[in-house]
Amino acid sequence: MFIPDIYKNENQEEIRTFLIQNSFGILVNQTDGKLCATHIPLELDTNKEGKEVLLGHISKENPQWKGFADNDEVLAIFSGPHSYISSSWYDHENVPTWNYIAVHVYGKIKVVEGEVVIDSLKKLVDKYEQNSYCPIRVEDLSKKTMMQTRGIVAFEIEIQDIQSTKKMSQNRGESDYKNIILELEKTENSQSIAVADEMKKCRK
Repeated sequence: MFIPDIYKNENQEEIRTFLIQNSFGILVNQTDGKLCATHIPLELDTNKEGKEVLLGHISKENPQWKGFADNDEVLAIFSGPHSYISSSWYDHENVPTWNYIAVHVYGKIKVVEGEVVIDSLKKLVDKYEQNSYCPIRVEDLSKKTMMQTRGIVAFEIEIQDIQSTKKMSQNRGESDYKNIILELEKTENSQSIAVADEMKKCRK
């Protein structure tokens, strides 16, 4: 990913938090000579060897997994808040742009089976059920329901490299910066307001 130095984010703890909070990503690989991509949750975890990994699964009916063995190199893309930035918000003439946060994770993928699969499903469900009024637990599901796990391919991605960009108008002067935040908040758009909040954190 091309990242100008001014927008490069190398704060590892911040990146880890971002991946945990924005875990619905895009898994990209090559299968039969073609690029494939699937939108799925990819959860940050640590494997038995103490290495950071992404855990996930896809349907067996999805042909993407058949390429994992031939070429184990994959890319996982994660996006955060983003918003259009109008140049009318500056105190001088310029071009419009876009503010956004994105993380690219490069790694090697392998299919996993057995208890590792069930453990990853438990963690996934527990994470997203915690705010439910009546949360379900994988442990409580019937054998009949759990038979559906036969229809998935679970995998682990050993992380090789992480690239993170956080483009939040860092190149703007204080006056323009403050005005961009004000204008974003006026939009009443959740994405724009989230960008405004991120901008506030950048210049505390």
